[in-house]
Amino acid sequence: MGLITMVTDLGLVRLLQLASPALPIGMYSYSQGLERAVEDGWIGNEQQVGEWIAGILERCQTTTDLPCLSRLYDAWVEGDGDSVERWSLHLLACRETSELRAEDRQSGQSLARVLAGLNVEGAEAWTRHPSATLATGFSLAAVNWKIPKFEAAMGYLWSWLENQVLCAVKLVPLGQAAGQRLLSTLATQIPHRVKQAFELRDDEVGGSVFGLGLASSRHEVQYSRLFRS
Repeated sequence: MGLITMVTDLGLVRLLQLASPALPIGMYSYSQGLERAVEDGWIGNEQQVGEWIAGILERCQTTTDLPCLSRLYDAWVEGDGDSVERWSLHLLACRETSELRAEDRQSGQSLARVLAGLNVEGAEAWTRHPSATLATGFSLAAVNWKIPKFEAAMGYLWSWLENQVLCAVKLVPLGQAAGQRLLSTLATQIPHRVKQAFELRDDEVGGSVFGLGLASSRHEVQYSRLFRS
């Protein structure tokens, strides 16, 4: 009930559109190192998938992506282009490997093209912008479509979580029922993690998991692979 009372009907629909796996920005082609973790035998069952995703959720999404998304949202509201650039660059600088930086930049530029096609003001400039990130475009769309910041962050995190679970279903592989169990369990953390992220000071923004950086760097030289990261 909380989500419905805080978001207008149209805002909720737009949030679902932004968080949908059908959004044509190519997220289905990125595993964020998960493919290599499976290849190296670090992950081989439902429990291990859950532990891997939960760790990244706590130590990466909560400490880096979500607080940057929050600051980008505020910068768009205030019309502060310098802050938009600053926090987009900060987010890119927190990516440990060229694959992860390329993923964020390419998905961000792709989202900007989608938004430009939907006549979202300010999106066109980011379609080829070297500092573009997914959070840059997501926050811009949320502000333009009057989606409250907290709900936008929950949608952003849900979209990331769903993509990670879908990757695991394909790679481990897991059954669809296992995927739904993982989504159901991990999704309960989303509101709490968003609250945590919004409480961080500027000098606390950043952080990652060593295994993610290692898996991603190894994936860059993986010979046979399904995913781009």
